[in-house]
Amino acid sequence: MDPIEDTLQRLREAFNAGRTRPATFRAAQLRALGRFLQDNKQLLQDALAQDLHKSAFESEVSEIAISQGEVTLALRNLRAWMKDERVPKNLATQLDSAFIRKEPFGLVLIVAPWNYPLNLTLVPLVGALAAGNCVVLKPSEISSSMEKVLAEVLPRYLDQVSRAGAQGAEAGRACGLAIRREGQADGEAPTVLVDVQETEPVMQEEIFGPILPIVSVRSLDEAIDFINRREKPLALYAFSNSSQVVERMLAQTSSGAFCGNDGFMYLTLTSLPFGGVGASGMGRYHGKFSFDTFSHHRACLLRRPGMEKVNALRYPPDSQRYLRVLLVAMETRCCSCTLL
Repeated sequence: MDPIEDTLQRLREAFNAGRTRPATFRAAQLRALGRFLQDNKQLLQDALAQDLHKSAFESEVSEIAISQGEVTLALRNLRAWMKDERVPKNLATQLDSAFIRKEPFGLVLIVAPWNYPLNLTLVPLVGALAAGNCVVLKPSEISSSMEKVLAEVLPRYLDQVSRAGAQGAEAGRACGLAIRREGQADGEAPTVLVDVQETEPVMQEEIFGPILPIVSVRSLDEAIDFINRREKPLALYAFSNSSQVVERMLAQTSSGAFCGNDGFMYLTLTSLPFGGVGASGMGRYHGKFSFDTFSHHRACLLRRPGMEKVNALRYPPDSQRYLRVLLVAMETRCCSCTLL
C-alpha cells in the first residue's frame, strides 16, 4: 500500500474506533503540545531565526506565545466547548429536547504557510485536537528549519494515532513576478515600490514577500473604491489621525479582519476570529473559533414517545383549524414557555 494511503487508513481507523473523542484524550494531547512549546523554545527560536531572520523577541510575541496561549485557553475551556448547546424551542417542541452537539469531523488536513510557520501550524492544530479529530499536518518546506523541528520533534510528544506529518509536494515562491523595484533587486530585502499603477503585474497576484507597492489616490473615496473593486483582502489596516476616517473605512469596506492604526495586535486576541472572506479564505480560527471550525454542529431534536395524538394535527385530512394551531405552535417565541 502507498505510504500516504496507509497513514490515512490508520488515522481513519483510529478515529472510527473512538480513540480521539474522550475529553481526557483531547486534554492529554493539548498538554503534550504545551510541553513541546516549553521544552523546545530555544530550538524553535533558532529555527525561526534561520528561516525568517526573526529575533527572539519577535519569535516569542508572534509565534510561541500565541501558540502557547491557544493551548492554555483550550485546556481551560475544553469541557465547556464540548457540552451540548441548548437552544430555544417553540410551543410545538416544549416537551422535547433541542440542542446542538459538537462532533469532530474525523480526519482533517492542516496545510501551513511559511511566513508564520509555527503560529499558523499549531493554532489550527490546537482547535483540531480539541475538537477530537485526527490530523494530517503539512508544514511548509520553505521554512525548512521549522519544518524539520515539526517533523522530527513534535511526533515525540503527540499520540501518533491523532496526528501524522507530511513533507514535500508543495511549490513556494516569494514573488515570481517581473516587477519594477526601488532599492534592493533580489527580493529578499524589504523593497518599496512607488507610484505603482493598478494594471502592473505586482498588483495582479499575491506577493507574499517583503515588497510594498504604494498606490497614490486623490481622496478617501477613491481609496475605498480601489479596495472595493478588488477581491476582499484577508486583512485591512487603516492608519489615520482621524477616527472618522478609520470608522468610514470600516463601514464601507469588507475584509477578513480590520485593524485601525496597527497591523498585528488583533492577532493576539483569542476572542477575535482569524480568517478571510471570499477570495481571501474560508473558515475562521483562534480560541473557540478554532474548536468550532473543526467541529460539525449537529442539530438534534429528541421527541418523547407517545405523542401521536399531538402529531395528528399534521396529518391529512387537512384542516384550516389545525393549520392555525400549527402555525401558532411553530412561531419563534421571544421567551421560553413551560407547560405545567
